[in-house]
Parts: sequence; C-alpha cells; structure tokens
Amino acid sequence: MNEIIKKFLKIPVKTLLYIFVVLFLVSVFSLRHNNQTMLRLRDAVYAADKSNGDVNAALNNLRRYVYGHMNTDLSSGNNNIKPPIQLKYTYQRLYDAQANQIQGANQQLYTNAEVYCQSINNAYFGTTRVPCVQNYVINHGLKQANINIPAGLYEFDFASPTWSPDLAGWAVVATAVAFIGLVIRLAYAKLKT
Repeated sequence: MNEIIKKFLKIPVKTLLYIFVVLFLVSVFSLRHNNQTMLRLRDAVYAADKSNGDVNAALNNLRRYVYGHMNTDLSSGNNNIKPPIQLKYTYQRLYDAQANQIQGANQQLYTNAEVYCQSINNAYFGTTRVPCVQNYVINHGLKQANINIPAGLYEFDFASPTWSPDLAGWAVVATAVAFIGLVIRLAYAKLKT
C-alpha cells in the first residue's frame, strides 16, 4: 500500500490536472447527451399525442430512458408545470368523447320526453306540452355536463436517478476521484515545499 501511495505522489500535478479536465469534459458531454436524448423522447411523446399515434409506446420509451439515466429530470429548467408531461390532445379527445356521450344521452332523453308527452296528450302544440316535457326530464334525470377524466390518463411524471451506471455516471465518479487525487497531490506538493 505504501508503494502505491509513493508512486501516486510522484505523478506530476500537470498530468493529474489533464486527467481531471478530460474526465470533466467527458462527464459534461455525457450528461448533456442524456438530457438531449430525454428531450427527443419527450418530443416524440408530444408528437404521438398530437397525431393520435401510439402514445403508450412513446411513454414507455421515455419512462425506460428516464429511469435508467441520470440528468433526465423532466421538470428541470423553468418548467414549473406539475406533472411535467401533460397530454393535452389525449385529454381533449377524452373530454370530447364524454361530452358527446352526455349530449347523446340528453338528446335521447328529450326525444323520449316528447314521445311520452305526445302519447298522453294528443295536442302536440299545447300549453301542457312544455311542462310535461320539463317534468319528464326532471323525473328521469337530465345528465349534467359533469365531465370527469382521471388525471392518470393524461398526466405523467418520471423520476430520474441521482446516479446511474451509464457513461455519464461512471464519468462523474471518475471525475470525482481525479479531483480528490488532484487535491491530495496539490496538498502534498504544498507540504513538501
């Protein structure tokens, strides 16, 4: 062990500095690559949502990448939207489907009311027709436009790990070790003089 320490302390500071700088640059570029890939996958989710494509496959690709790589936090930057992935086109399609379903049910209810009121009162246009239709609708339950879409169908958030065993993760570890080695070597050089 003493031999290794003596050999390490003989390494020139310049060499350790070069190693640190190279590892630092590898860390920065690999972290940036992770983030850029996440942004590309997030844009693919938005594109699939807009075109009514395979949103689940795009979400699964994004989820898998974010869970496996560091520096892929979806809510980084000035994005204060929580959760960061909100599929507005999916939400609009779900909203429209429920609204159309409610509208169809209400239209059928009014049709049934008119048929019922005409059957009990042969005079289709009379003063008794409007109250009859109103009572029928009230008694048979007019569906209100109460649209409730579960957030889990269009809102998503994935957490990235603090450290991951990919190029960026190992480069960060190597950079930290090189920095510590550089500090120790500089401290030894100061003590020696």
